[in-house]
Amino acid sequence: MKTHAQAVVIGGGLAGCSILYHLAKLGWRDVVLLERDELTSGSTWHAAANIHGLHDNNNITRIQHYTMNLYKELEQETGQSCGVFQPGSLYLAQTEEREHQLRLQEAKARFYGLNFYEVSREQAMELHPLARFDDIRCIMFEPEGGNVDPSGVPHAYAAGARAMGATIERFCPVLGTEQQADGSWIVRTEKGDVHTQWVVNAAGLWGREVAALAGLNLPLQPTEHQYFVTDSIDEVANLGRRLPSIADRDGEYYFRQEGNGLLIGAYEKDMKFWAEDGTPLDFAHDLFPDDLDRIMDNVIRATERVPAAATAGVKRVINGPMIWSPDSSALWGPIPELKNYFLCGGLIPGFSQSGGLGLLAAQWMIEGEPQYDMFAWDLARFGDWADKKFTKARVEDQYTHRFAIHFPNEERSAGRPARVRPAYEMQKDMGCVFGLNCGWEHPLWFADRPGTTETNGFIRQNWWEPVGQEVKMLRENVGVIDISNFANYVIKGPGAYEWLNRLVANRVPTEIGRSCLTPLISVRGGVAGDFTITKVAEDEYMMIGSGMAERYHQRFFNMINLPEGTTFEVATDRIAGFNVAGPKSRDLLQRLTNADLTNEAFRFMRSATIEVAGVTCLAIRVSFTGDLGWELHCEEEDQIRLYSALLEAAKECDGGPVGGRALGSLRIEKGYGSWGREYSQEYWPQEVGLAGLIKLDKDFLHKDAYVQIKDNAAREVLSIFEVEATDADASGGEPIFTPDGAPVGRVTSGAYGYSVGKSLAIGYSNPAVVKPGDMVEIFILGKPHKAKVLAEPPYDPSGLRLRDVQPKVMEAAK
Repeated sequence: MKTHAQAVVIGGGLAGCSILYHLAKLGWRDVVLLERDELTSGSTWHAAANIHGLHDNNNITRIQHYTMNLYKELEQETGQSCGVFQPGSLYLAQTEEREHQLRLQEAKARFYGLNFYEVSREQAMELHPLARFDDIRCIMFEPEGGNVDPSGVPHAYAAGARAMGATIERFCPVLGTEQQADGSWIVRTEKGDVHTQWVVNAAGLWGREVAALAGLNLPLQPTEHQYFVTDSIDEVANLGRRLPSIADRDGEYYFRQEGNGLLIGAYEKDMKFWAEDGTPLDFAHDLFPDDLDRIMDNVIRATERVPAAATAGVKRVINGPMIWSPDSSALWGPIPELKNYFLCGGLIPGFSQSGGLGLLAAQWMIEGEPQYDMFAWDLARFGDWADKKFTKARVEDQYTHRFAIHFPNEERSAGRPARVRPAYEMQKDMGCVFGLNCGWEHPLWFADRPGTTETNGFIRQNWWEPVGQEVKMLRENVGVIDISNFANYVIKGPGAYEWLNRLVANRVPTEIGRSCLTPLISVRGGVAGDFTITKVAEDEYMMIGSGMAERYHQRFFNMINLPEGTTFEVATDRIAGFNVAGPKSRDLLQRLTNADLTNEAFRFMRSATIEVAGVTCLAIRVSFTGDLGWELHCEEEDQIRLYSALLEAAKECDGGPVGGRALGSLRIEKGYGSWGREYSQEYWPQEVGLAGLIKLDKDFLHKDAYVQIKDNAAREVLSIFEVEATDADASGGEPIFTPDGAPVGRVTSGAYGYSVGKSLAIGYSNPAVVKPGDMVEIFILGKPHKAKVLAEPPYDPSGLRLRDVQPKVMEAAK
């Protein structure tokens, strides 16, 4: 067996074989795959192996499309059959909400040039003459949909990898993974040790056990999952062609042809966990006893759709394990806390995603970064707060609602709360409706009475008017926004300035009390993040960033060694914060502090440590709302004391608490981008309006990459749109077309702009095709809505309110 390798892939299932193949394809030929049993052991071999191209996440649509096209190329390249059947897939909508979802996917398919379109009931019956469609509102057809051979695909990946020089060792359990001082790894096996630069954990059902060898706990939990294949059905056998599959997600089952019979699978409400305390090491090509009673309600609905299945016998039942993450998306990417340890686990629609995830994993290891923003699949979206209890609760919710629609802005309650601040109970009593952000419960909006729950849907919901009242209150008076879900970092020591200045692209302040906004540049020159950095004392800085990206950003922080005597603290757990914003924000705060908050004494982007209601706070004059405001950061133990004082003073100023939904509207009115929505490593600084914050007279992380792309013409530009919409607003992901139907961009965020009385969207558009003043069509609810490209934000475009410019000056500016 080899003793050295560029990468060692642990696990010979679908994910592991795909990653091995793509590593070799991108040039790493000295790579090894270790499989404890035979290839495809575990959950790969018994999968239903359906394939489809579209997903609610645009980038996952891209990788699924790549994967579906790859299988036939693999067959030609290797001679190994992937068992590709593509008779097409029919997607059914029984409800108005499902119709909205399918029509939006149809619009996305047009945008990406994919084959997915509506068919009539008569056309659907011609495609699938055994099915009934009389109760269906809308039917979409995907001609390339179908299924593959669950064993053939991994063996094709393996054959392709071997042909390029990769090595596969079967019956070779991994006994240990030990990181060396230089960041490399020793992988210990019964056949000997392998010294490698990269470890790839693609161990599937055993991903938790392999991770434990490196001291890691993964939020993964296996469940049982059943499908069955019927005996031969005469109507199927006599048809002379293969039937398209049926995805009736409102009915909570899936249906496709298998041989001359039918395969029926379901995600039942009476789900069953498996291997809660660890996957047995002797499990391989094993199955569980049949338990069809658990899925019988789903099966009855399926046989009502295709009556021929009702009288067919059951040929075989497959009841096998699947391993899930808390949100049913893959856990994928390098572990931020370890060097050169890559994870790919928890794949559910694996045969639709394996090729794309394998390609992007290889890009990340070899090139330093994937070509697409994959944060929705990045393992860094979870932290230690995603413990076993949370994971089980979320997996149960995901399994039993596998085919439920994920509505825009939807917040599911399973497993919550996971992390709370001291003010949580106080906010609950105030009628707060919470959202989940990096495990934290944070206020979304405030209802009239405690215990109110929000409704979900594609059109405006029960929170639309209360959020509007919060926006109006802040714009006219003052609002108090809990920003304790932001990520907080404290950098101390003689090398604090040096380290920060080498990390970020803007100049770091050298004067106590000054702050700066700065981008973080990614490996390919894009925008990896945006931060506010404040010098709070000699040799001490506070850096504030996106809460959900806290673990993601650790990868970049780790790229630069801390100078001797300098410390870096992730202080999010001990620091709470509030943004006090609005035209009366100074009035409110001046009631609680003796500090001088006048424009002359406390200018925009300045800071000071002050006492507010007896609580020591770092006050920064900045606001994501676009209005006059201060951020106040205090120790978590002082949160309730500070919050109570702020709310009491707010009442005296005709203000009150404001939640995250209102903040979303406020920042969109101002055209402010947000990390994970508008900002990601996919986009260049000149495309998102951040190039002016980059200083080329200093060194910073990935400066060379930025220099290579800085003079490139923008491929797309971040734009703001005024939309003609009356009952639904854009939320993100909607495609944008020109009036004559040419794809031109996509929405990243959307909301109703209560201050300006307009439905608004932020998104990317092609500057060579559309310019400010042009009309476009944004597909909200999957239907075209006229929209105008604005030349500037509709609310206070000059930023006069943010800087509290006096009325005479404002009038002169007009």
